[in-house]
Amino acid sequence: MEASAGLVAGSHNRNELVVIHGHEEPKALKDLNGQDCEICGDEIGVTVDGDLFVACNECGFPVCRTCYEYERREGTQVCPQCKTRYKHEDEEDVDDIEHEFNIENELNRNKNIAEALLHGKMSYGRGLEDDDDNINAQYPPVIAGRSRQVSGEFPISSQAYGDQGLPSTLHKRVHPYDPVSEPGSARWDEKKENGGWKDRMDDWKMQQQGNLGPHEADDLGDTDIAMLDEARQPLSRKVPIASSKINPYRMVIVTRLVVLAVFLRYRILNPVNDAFGLWLTSVICEIWFAVSWILDQFPKWFPIDRETYLDRLSLRYEREGEPNLLCPVDIFVSTVDPLKEPPLVTANTVLSILAMDYPVNKISCYISDDGASMLTFEALSETAEFARKWVPFCKKFSIEPRAPEMYFSLKIDYLKDKVQPTFVKERRAMKREYEEFKIRINAQVAKALKAPAEGWIMKDGTPWPGNNTKDHPGMIQVFLGQSGGPDAEGNELPRLVYVSREKRPGFQHHKKAGAMNALVRVSAVLTNAPFMLNLDCDHYLNNSKAVREAMCFLMDPQIGRKVCYVQFPQRFDGIDRSDRYANRNTVFFDINMKGLDGIQGPVYVGTGCVFRRQALYGYAPPKGPKRPKMVSCDCCPCFGRRRKLEKYSKDGVNGDSIQGFNDDKELLMSEMNFEKKFGKSAIFVTSTLMVEGGVPPSSSPAALLKEAIHVISCGYEDKTEWGLELGWIYGSITEDILTGFKMHCRGWRSIYCMPKRPAFKGSAPINLSDRLNQVLRWALGSVEIFFSRHSPLWYGHKGGKLKWLERFAYVNTTVYPFTSIPLLAYCTLPAICLLTGKFIMPEISTFASLFFIALFLSIFTTGILELRWSGVSIEEWWRNEQFWVIGGVSAHLFAVVQGLLKILAGIDTNFTVTSKASDDEDFGELYAFKWTTLLIPPTTLLVINLVGVVAGISDAINNGSQSWGPLFGKLFFAFWVIVHLYPFLKGLMGKQNRTPTIVIIWSVLLASIFSLLWVRIDPFVLKTKGPDVKQCGINC
Repeated sequence: MEASAGLVAGSHNRNELVVIHGHEEPKALKDLNGQDCEICGDEIGVTVDGDLFVACNECGFPVCRTCYEYERREGTQVCPQCKTRYKHEDEEDVDDIEHEFNIENELNRNKNIAEALLHGKMSYGRGLEDDDDNINAQYPPVIAGRSRQVSGEFPISSQAYGDQGLPSTLHKRVHPYDPVSEPGSARWDEKKENGGWKDRMDDWKMQQQGNLGPHEADDLGDTDIAMLDEARQPLSRKVPIASSKINPYRMVIVTRLVVLAVFLRYRILNPVNDAFGLWLTSVICEIWFAVSWILDQFPKWFPIDRETYLDRLSLRYEREGEPNLLCPVDIFVSTVDPLKEPPLVTANTVLSILAMDYPVNKISCYISDDGASMLTFEALSETAEFARKWVPFCKKFSIEPRAPEMYFSLKIDYLKDKVQPTFVKERRAMKREYEEFKIRINAQVAKALKAPAEGWIMKDGTPWPGNNTKDHPGMIQVFLGQSGGPDAEGNELPRLVYVSREKRPGFQHHKKAGAMNALVRVSAVLTNAPFMLNLDCDHYLNNSKAVREAMCFLMDPQIGRKVCYVQFPQRFDGIDRSDRYANRNTVFFDINMKGLDGIQGPVYVGTGCVFRRQALYGYAPPKGPKRPKMVSCDCCPCFGRRRKLEKYSKDGVNGDSIQGFNDDKELLMSEMNFEKKFGKSAIFVTSTLMVEGGVPPSSSPAALLKEAIHVISCGYEDKTEWGLELGWIYGSITEDILTGFKMHCRGWRSIYCMPKRPAFKGSAPINLSDRLNQVLRWALGSVEIFFSRHSPLWYGHKGGKLKWLERFAYVNTTVYPFTSIPLLAYCTLPAICLLTGKFIMPEISTFASLFFIALFLSIFTTGILELRWSGVSIEEWWRNEQFWVIGGVSAHLFAVVQGLLKILAGIDTNFTVTSKASDDEDFGELYAFKWTTLLIPPTTLLVINLVGVVAGISDAINNGSQSWGPLFGKLFFAFWVIVHLYPFLKGLMGKQNRTPTIVIIWSVLLASIFSLLWVRIDPFVLKTKGPDVKQCGINC
């Protein structure tokens, strides 16, 4: 795919494909209806049916029958345009997919594994000599090898895959490695016994030492040997939490569990008869809180830290004088609305990606514009031009971070550690360039605020294909990369690709999850890197070595094969110092995620994650060698298992043969269902079989463009497994949780990587209303998952590959919104108790008071020890506790209601994209007020609790000193609610301590109605019978 090809727009379903160049008229990619042969100039002619003769069904290149017959018999046997192999006469009705790309290596296919792969990728037969014992049943029979190194991916060595040639017939399966050469197989043992075993072991040891021969090893110096030993070391290691910190923490957890059980037993066995309703409500709430605490606490039982060794990664895969062996990475950035997600923010993210510390020929950045906005397209074009100057500047002076907005806004001494004499001059010049770049981007934004009535027009006068955002063709433009021009110093730049998938009325597009799946497919067709990094448009690379950090896990020979993704913590810029609304979410990222990393890995949180492509394709992780089971003879049945006799059928056929036949039949069906699983794209299906990445060598740019438009068409996913088993999973607006959950259920594990310098940084909504709406969206997604077939309560039990503590964590992520109901009731109880004079607990004895003291001590001790091993500050922990109450009684409550409405009544609620724009004033958004109904429940709780406190104190003053004792417990309860809602109260008051009238009116109205109704009905207090007025009179 060349960068100079222009904007490619088209629709596969409508058979449309055009190329729009910057200052040229739109022209068709190829005239497919020509009547003259492009080779000899003669008339093409027609078939016996009267139709125009078509030699190539792939591109329709006009060739007459005479030239076609000559090319097929005497020539290259391929189409001159798309290089697709011509069919033979006896293959007219047969799909020629197995010969599609086999051109240059037709005579030398035994030396190229990828060509053999493509030549036999749809083979359904089975060779008799194949050994199937060590084949992973989850992978198709052809899963390794690739045809052309596009991004510097791994070359396939003969040591890894064997030296024997691969069969090219359609009746033999192709294996990525030679199973008989692996230790443990039966035929390998035969070779060992027959002699030559020592030589083979020596060869194997040399292979483990970096493929060095004996003479080469002798010539190495001490320094080289030390470096070689260092390169063989693991690329990462676990760092367990110190036993002096983790053991007391676990002991307190167990103690708290016991105290909690004793406390609940006491509460249940000691009801309050004169306020039975209040007591019952409080006990139900406390039991729910206990269950919720267990689900949250025990997944943190095995917290770990990790260390990476970037120097070892370079020593192993970036040896001097040898090709760079680091794996290519495709990077996905998604955006929708450029007015809510400013193009300047997206541009900074893209620039930080293009300037990362990674080989440029192994980076491909894909921008998904799901809003089909011309503003995003033009801003990306400006970004590509500025990148030619910014990328070499970053790499020349090794600056951090490599997002220009963040770099130039740093309030540090930029001369520190900069010894280059030209740095000051070049930095000033680059800052001027960036200011001009910002002016151009902001001018485009200002222009886009008012759309013309006739729609947007491109520079060449062509109407913008995405003028109708709900009905437009797919669009692809490669800005940088191959043939895209070098940077200011003449060096190659990474690929930069703009993608906007096709949208048509009547099709379900699945929002962000659908856009990400479209990027997976289009990247597989164009570059097909084995790993993918996805980022939100506002999350820039704060650490230029972030991808290298992930490769220390994914490319580690010991643990990498079973790692589906590496998740980085989210860090944020622009948050107020006190972090009033817990935007940093430090407790989750620094405590919960570390705990999950010690079990089966962290959950996927939607951004800052490096995926293994094969894991997203629905494959299970490769199986390790099984330990041999002990077999005993029949005379000693107590030890081991008995040796089973061979079973034969009635016809004398071996039962194992029947089972093998059934296995082959199932394998055949799975191969035939490739298109049903991945979609009807031959090139894409081929790419899914290439574990190490790369694209077919015989694929022309035109064919790749046509196929890329095909795989982003709106109907491509119909009747496939996309969104069900493949890619990002559909069914919830929080597609990230579902996607990671499916991978863990297949047996994959994930890794949590926390480098010292944060890998990525983004922006968070510091405004109260925006923050609550963000939390509402997350909670609504959890409710949707809870009621779906993917609920962790019942999904994934069959395979048994999801560890039970990991399941606890996933269950907690789906049930936490339901805690809002008991939390709302519990926060209302203090006001009720103060207004009625009743309480949820009976008078307790001195012994019973020990239960309460022990419970509070265990709660505080657990929190303190948790902060001790995690490094989280007590202020961050307290902010998290406060916002748990604020979000619980507002956003989580609304999420439960909306989720139930969607499930029961089919009423769907659309979510809005959180604004990424920032105010000119520092933390100006923090004090801005935006009305939302989410503010009503917390405000009402504040008002009624404050009213209750006033009423309780007034009542105690009127009744004398004997009523102060029972009042203290009620006041403590009410102050607990008010203190937790204090940040919410500050948000209501704003910077000028003014609250909108509508909030005051609604809150006072609801609180007054509730208080009056309560006094009139008084439902939770038992009615007592007084004296009969008729018998004894009023003054009795």
